[in-house]
Amino acid sequence: MLAIGMMSGTSLDGIDVALVEISDKKEASIRVSLLDFVTHPYQEKTVARIRDAMSLKHSNVLLICQLHVELGKLYGKAAKQMMEKHNLSGADIAYIANHGQTIYHDPTSEFPSTLQIGESAEITEITGVKTLSNFREADIAAGGQGAPIVPFTEYQLYHSSEKDRILVNIGGIANLTILARDGNMSSIIAFDTGPGNMMIDAAMQKFYQKKYDDGGKIAASGKVNQPLLNELMDHPYLSQQYPKTTGREMFGEEMTEALFQAYHLLPEDWVATFTAFTAKSLCQAFATFSKQQLEVIVAGGGAYNKTLMDWIRLESQCDVLTQEALGYSSEAKEAIAMAVLGKYTLEHTANNVPSATGARHAVILGKITDVR
Repeated sequence: MLAIGMMSGTSLDGIDVALVEISDKKEASIRVSLLDFVTHPYQEKTVARIRDAMSLKHSNVLLICQLHVELGKLYGKAAKQMMEKHNLSGADIAYIANHGQTIYHDPTSEFPSTLQIGESAEITEITGVKTLSNFREADIAAGGQGAPIVPFTEYQLYHSSEKDRILVNIGGIANLTILARDGNMSSIIAFDTGPGNMMIDAAMQKFYQKKYDDGGKIAASGKVNQPLLNELMDHPYLSQQYPKTTGREMFGEEMTEALFQAYHLLPEDWVATFTAFTAKSLCQAFATFSKQQLEVIVAGGGAYNKTLMDWIRLESQCDVLTQEALGYSSEAKEAIAMAVLGKYTLEHTANNVPSATGARHAVILGKITDVR
């Protein structure tokens, strides 16, 4: 069957849309083929509205209410464009699985909560396709962190009986999933390691008016400031025991602006130091894991940052690959994961990983907005 997976992450790059063909039988080993992948960048005004919605200082209920529908329409149009590109009608697509845009994630407060916006009813209305959304709330209701949600799909698609694998995604936030060769679904370890591209992008925007460090060229030209890196590596989140998740609430604009006020570095040194922080915090997270026959497989925008990848290889002393080395796509990985999660949602099969999220029990992730 054909399905569409959509992802828009903390980096605010835009809407990732993956058209996949997926096995429609309940099998131990799922089969997924990526037919097409497109990213629709957000317009600057949309990014600004999302950032305001994320900010405790600038957010308000009217903005969130309107943005919820605005993004829903954008998601619906993005999915519709993919369908039209391949001459597909609503009857040809089994479902759309959309992550939505996270504007706040607070799994450890008195009332653990998370909020992904982008109204699914708008997507269904535009496309005529059943839409699955809200993939985090059920796990939080069961006492989990609501994240990470991709380990279930990673085990299905990447587990090897011959070697240990660590799946890393470097978006705005970096996360990892450890798949032991002799492990099963219940033994998966997965958590957010800290910032991915988020702080690097903040420095690029402030000092260079660019969205990201293309290929890591700016980082390569700079010098890592060791006192600042030491302070960053002392961040309490890094020593916190998993399961754990984080986001802009911890490593976003408030943190970077405070650092910009406290330290006076050359622009290229800010980028280099933040890049080193991403590499070092990632590698520290799996430093105790066996390096014998270990593969580290990186996805997300960070996979295209050569300097970051080189520093991860140097710091970890592991075999570090990209998704492309395995015949997959670093950009499309999470959108594909949404499509895979959606399959199990429709089959009424639990698709969280309690060992990764800390949930008390397995639950079915996702809510369904059906066609009329």
